[in-house]
Amino acid sequence: MRKIIYALLIMLLCIGIIYSLTRKPGLSKIESDTRALVRAIIQKEQPAAKAKEEVKRPERVGEKIAYDVKLGKISLGKAKYSHLPNVELDGKPAIHMTFETRLTRFSDIENIYSDPDTFLPLKIERAISSWPLSEEIFELYDQKNFTLTITKHKSGKGRQRTIKKDSPIHNAIMLPFYVRRMEEIDAGWSMTVNLPNQKFEIKFVSMEDVAVPAGSFKAYHFKSAPERFEVWVSADERKIPVKIKGNGALGYTLVMREYSI
Repeated sequence: MRKIIYALLIMLLCIGIIYSLTRKPGLSKIESDTRALVRAIIQKEQPAAKAKEEVKRPERVGEKIAYDVKLGKISLGKAKYSHLPNVELDGKPAIHMTFETRLTRFSDIENIYSDPDTFLPLKIERAISSWPLSEEIFELYDQKNFTLTITKHKSGKGRQRTIKKDSPIHNAIMLPFYVRRMEEIDAGWSMTVNLPNQKFEIKFVSMEDVAVPAGSFKAYHFKSAPERFEVWVSADERKIPVKIKGNGALGYTLVMREYSI
C-alpha cells in the first residue's frame, strides 16, 4: 500500500513540474490542488511513523530476578520475579509476570496481569500459604471506572469487597517495576501512587552506588513520601530494581542475588 502511495506521490509531482513549465504566471487550480494533495499525503504518513517510534520499548520477556529477603542481617528467605510471555486477557493482550516470596513456613505466589501500554494492573491471582492455613485472593482492576474487586477464599469461605478510587489504581508489588518504565529520570522527578488503601508520592532523591550480592551498581534512589519504602533501580538501559526496602514495623529488605534474561 505504501509503495502505491509513493508512486502516486511521484506521479503527482511530475505532473506539477511539467505543467509549471507550460503554464502562465500565477498558480493554476490544477497545480494548487496537486500541491494540496501532496501535503495531505505527507502529513498522513509522518504521524504514523512517529507513533510507531514512540511505542518502542525494551523487550523484557524472559527476565528473571532473584532476591534475598532480609530483616537487618538475618536472612528470612527468597523472592523471585519472572516476566513471562504476554497472554490474552478478556480478548486483549496483557503482560504476565509472577512474583514469588518463600520464607520459613510461608509462601506467597502472585500471577500479575497488566496493561501493555500503561503497565497498570488488570488482574492478580494470589496463593498464600502460612502453615497450617492457606488463602486464595483474586483482584480484578477496572481502570476505566477506578474500582478494584477483591475476592478472598479461606478455610472454605469466600468474601468479596469492592474499592472505589478517584484515579487509576496501582499495585504495591508492581511499583518498583512500574518506575523502571520511566524514560527520563532527573532532579525533581516524582509520581503519585494510588494504592487501594493509601495515596502517596514516589520521589527521585539521589544517584548512588549500591552493593548487593549480584554486584555493584550505579542506581537511582527513590523514596516514598510519607516514607513507606525505598527502591534502588540500576541507572542503565535495563533499569533493574536491585534493592527494595520496606520502612514499616518489620523493616524488610530485598537485595538482588541473580539476574538473567
